[in-house]
Amino acid sequence: MAFSADELRVLRRALAIALHPMPLSDEDVQDCLRLAGSVDEAVAEAGRLRAFLLADLSRYRNALPGSATGYLELLQDALAAGYDPRPDDLAALRALRGGPLAAALLERCQVLAERSVRARLAGRTAGAAAPGPRGRLLALPGGRAAARDADRPGAPAAPGRPQKPGDRPMPKPSEVFPPRRRPAPPPSEERAAG
Repeated sequence: MAFSADELRVLRRALAIALHPMPLSDEDVQDCLRLAGSVDEAVAEAGRLRAFLLADLSRYRNALPGSATGYLELLQDALAAGYDPRPDDLAALRALRGGPLAAALLERCQVLAERSVRARLAGRTAGAAAPGPRGRLLALPGGRAAARDADRPGAPAAPGRPQKPGDRPMPKPSEVFPPRRRPAPPPSEERAAG
C-alpha cells in the first residue's frame, strides 16, 4: 500500500497526536477520517483481489491438465501473496511434476504445507503461543467500512456470511476455458466431367 504525500502528512500528524494527546481541530479530525476511509477501501480491495485470485486458481486447478501453464503462474502469484497450499494443490502438482516448474513448485508447496501443519499443531498444544517463523501481518475485517460495505449491493460476502441472491455466480470452467474446436477439413474439389 502506498500513501500520497498528503496522506503521509495526515498519518504523521495522527501519530504525533497519539504520542502527545492534544485537542484536535475539525479539519484534523476530518483528515484522519478520510485517511481511515482510504485505508479501509484499500484493505477491502486487497480482500476482493485475493478472493478473485483464489477463485481463479481453483478454476484453473479444476481444468487441469489443459490449464497447466495458467495454473502454475497463478499458484506462484498466490504463494507470493501468502497463500497456504491446499491438499488439492499438492495433488495437482504431483500430477504435473514432469515439468521443471511444477516440480519446483511442488517442493516449495510441500515445505509451506509442512510449516502450516506444524504451526497448527503447535497452536493446539501450546495454546496461545508466540507466532512461528512464518507469522505475517493479517488485516482483520471490521470497522465502519466493513459495515458500510456489507450493506452495499454487489459487495463480496464476508467469510461465514451467505451470499445475497443478486451476487454474481462464479463462472464454470467450461465458460473460462471453452472447448477447442477442430478445424474444418478443406472443401474437396469435385472435378466436373468434361
